[in-house]
Amino acid sequence: MNKKVVITIARQYGSGGRTIGEMLSQDLNIHYYDRELLKLASEESGINERLFVNADEKVKMTNLFKIVKSVYNGQLIPPESDNFVSDNNLFNYQAKIIKQLADEESCVIIGRCADYVLKDNDNVLSVFIHAPKEYCMEQAAKKLSMSSRDLEKYIAKVDKRRAEYYKYYTGREWTDARNYDLCLDSSKLGFERCEEEIKSYINVRFNN
Repeated sequence: MNKKVVITIARQYGSGGRTIGEMLSQDLNIHYYDRELLKLASEESGINERLFVNADEKVKMTNLFKIVKSVYNGQLIPPESDNFVSDNNLFNYQAKIIKQLADEESCVIIGRCADYVLKDNDNVLSVFIHAPKEYCMEQAAKKLSMSSRDLEKYIAKVDKRRAEYYKYYTGREWTDARNYDLCLDSSKLGFERCEEEIKSYINVRFNN
């Protein structure tokens, strides 16, 4: 790539978003960030990585959550505060790492509201990978040994959790196409064609 470009990928469980992200990372020779973000945020903040893992892409469903949103605004809570290790501040540090990476290098970032965190950056391509339930179940069954009924429940639970996490920190609907530059149905295109569409978009938008 001629310019520094960050590709953020939000994905339904079983749609292949992570796989497509890994393919892009390899073909474009750029870093791929998923759970490594939690380690980097832990190192930056000094907060135990286990706390980041426990809070990863989920929110604690309390009655208060249903009323209040905590839309990310870039503010960090100082160490002397009682809320320093709160889920909100864990997100803040994760977002700080995402911003630093976007300033420093071309990369692929999976999930974690990266599209929203970087919404004011000109060098970001935000992608949402989705697919029908049957296709997601078919793909997930390759990795998870569950009955069809349990698999369907598990996928629904993960996607619900991701949607709630996204709404809590962005105030937006996770599946709203207006949040993204590209929305791709992996069941219709396949993983390789999805990757090609993303690379074509990069060429048109960033390399001309």
